Amino acid sequence: MSHVPFRFVSSAPTHGASANWFGPIRSAAVLSVALSMAGASQAVEFGPFSLTGFAKAEVGLGSNVCENCQLRPNEDRHREWADDLALGKRYDTQKFDGWQFQPTLNANFDLGQGFKLNGAISQRWRDGKKDFPGVWFDRSVTLKHEDYGAVQAGAFVLRTWGFADFPYGTDVGMSPAFSDSGAGYGLATKALRYTSPVMDLAGGDMVFEVTWDQGNTDFKTHKPRLMEYWVHYGSGDLRLDMMIQDSKNGRPSAFTKGPFTSLTPSAADDPKLGSSSQSTVLLLGKYRLNPKYEVSGGVRLNRWSGAYAVNTGGNEWNAMWNVNWGGFDANGVPNPGYSARSTDVMLGLRRFDGPWTSHVGVTHLGKAKTSNPVERGQSNSAWFGSVGTSYDFRNGWRVYGSLNAVLYDRKGLAPLSMPSHSAFSNVDSRVTKQGNWITVGAVYNF
Repeated sequence: MSHVPFRFVSSAPTHGASANWFGPIRSAAVLSVALSMAGASQAVEFGPFSLTGFAKAEVGLGSNVCENCQLRPNEDRHREWADDLALGKRYDTQKFDGWQFQPTLNANFDLGQGFKLNGAISQRWRDGKKDFPGVWFDRSVTLKHEDYGAVQAGAFVLRTWGFADFPYGTDVGMSPAFSDSGAGYGLATKALRYTSPVMDLAGGDMVFEVTWDQGNTDFKTHKPRLMEYWVHYGSGDLRLDMMIQDSKNGRPSAFTKGPFTSLTPSAADDPKLGSSSQSTVLLLGKYRLNPKYEVSGGVRLNRWSGAYAVNTGGNEWNAMWNVNWGGFDANGVPNPGYSARSTDVMLGLRRFDGPWTSHVGVTHLGKAKTSNPVERGQSNSAWFGSVGTSYDFRNGWRVYGSLNAVLYDRKGLAPLSMPSHSAFSNVDSRVTKQGNWITVGAVYNF
């Protein structure tokens, strides 16, 4: 079995002139003030139904940005033909903007004798398009009891991404750099979850939870399976959350926000593929030092089995991972995928001054340990940093701004914890070792 028999030859992008920094900043400031003058926040309720959610808009300016620097835009980073850069592309200071909208419709029913039934449906749109076409952020039913806990079935957010995104990552400017990277999955698609009632432990509260997801049930040989365990402990000003997620035959990736489905979208590929697995252990914590300061942090251990590159027909390929292109395994099978392990760390500090909240946050995506004899990004690491502030109007509206930066250890393929070579910053590690950007925006929670 051979891989694509050609490579694109191109030169590195050229460094262009700087853009005007003040246009997008002025636009965002006007937008933020206008939004802050809107009415008070409240859920829309009618009978047993309620509508909640958020809307968010932001603009910014980033240095060393290279739009469509990759010769084949949006191609999976683990495909060899995605390595090459386009000829003559400029990298310079560029503006960006975007918006998100996620409504959630809930239905709540009191069944008596302490039992309650909840149904929820939720979807997220980004710049007018669904985040993940065909996948819901929530489409589930939950039966709960104060003494027995809760059972949830359907599609919903997994804790490994959910908590790393909010509140931990968002609070210190490290979403998505920390929350969306690594070996986990973020959205369960066909799952069952049990959450224990709140239990007393050592003067605090503990909650235990287990989730099972079967993914795409059309796959019969390489059946998907995901297990996630969550343990929460809170006491006074301390909060600790530990997640363990172990999965098999999901799409190999380093994009913890992604949905858990199957090795490829088509079950017809099932007999052509090999199995794949990945897992992550994540510990998150917060501690309120005093009324003004809060520290937080996280440590994540990643493991990937790797995935061989397989041509599934014509120009179609599977989602491979950490491949030795042109190499062979011990049985003579070409283009083997290699296992890898890495460790990522996040730290942050918040200061509270009335409606103002300021933050400093940093994330380190570490180098990976792997036996792959060729370089696929395992020798690279990255630092992400953010300093920012926000103002809460306490009517559902909040405006914010931040200064952010990324620093790669070396110029070349991005760390294996990243889903692409320019993820989270639009600064491509194959083009430059560092970049920075400023972001201002507003969010409304209803």
